[in-house]
Amino acid sequence: MSTAHSGYYLPHGSHWPIVGSVGLTAMLGGFGAWLNGSGAGPWFMAAGFAILVIMMFGWFGTVIRENLAGLYNEQVDRSFRWGMGWFIFSEVMFFAAFFGALFYARVFSVPWLGGAGDGFLTHELLWKGFEAVWPLLEPPAAVVTPDSNPYPVPKGIIETWGVPAINTLILLSSGVTVTWAHWGLKKGNRGQLVLGLIATIALGVTFLALQAEEYVHAYQDLNLKLSSGIYGSTFFMLTGFHGLHVTIGTIMLTVILLRAIAGHFTPDNHFAFEAVAWYWHFVDVVWLFLFVFVYWI
Repeated sequence: MSTAHSGYYLPHGSHWPIVGSVGLTAMLGGFGAWLNGSGAGPWFMAAGFAILVIMMFGWFGTVIRENLAGLYNEQVDRSFRWGMGWFIFSEVMFFAAFFGALFYARVFSVPWLGGAGDGFLTHELLWKGFEAVWPLLEPPAAVVTPDSNPYPVPKGIIETWGVPAINTLILLSSGVTVTWAHWGLKKGNRGQLVLGLIATIALGVTFLALQAEEYVHAYQDLNLKLSSGIYGSTFFMLTGFHGLHVTIGTIMLTVILLRAIAGHFTPDNHFAFEAVAWYWHFVDVVWLFLFVFVYWI
């Protein structure tokens, strides 16, 4: 960070947080409407995502211009580091809640419905014939009242050592390429920096393309949907939100690439790169947990 501004720097008011809030509300509201069968839901969701992308580029641009103008000092640098750290921590808690829902279903609720522990009478009187296994391809209603089952019954699950294993290799490789780019930056080697970022972005886009292909296969060939009981809902909830994070990370890496090409970073002044690298490594680690607990075990 530049230290030309020696006093306590207080950023001016910004409209970008409001824009981001509008985008998030439209995206999540549209997603909820889509789940409830509204034809306008996907359009609102797409519009909300577009607003978020505009907000990211606009807000990043404001911060970049302020930095290049020499307004930031060590106090602002510490604020950015703490802010990014707390942001990633909030994302950790976000995924912890989702993994908590998965573990609760697998360890407690599904076994109870199958008669485990104090659920013996529940199983005998309400869900007799239901077998508590995971992945839960047939919800209790599909076993007890097959003619009135409201949930689509999947024909199978995603093969662990197919696309998920390939995507794991891709994300682990992207962690290597972004680290290699960081080494180039610290050495003042802009060519290595740019090449490493391009490779990382390409790997991120490839990951998203393969995940989209996996979703099409799940819906069309396996009948595995968000509405397929607790297994379908936790599967798409965890992998979908992780895919959203990969998308956001890829956008941020693209901004960093453009800044690297423009020569904004030096070996001693490049926290923007470090912040995005932190986020990308976080996304990598979350995927390892997803691969193990969603696809493998």
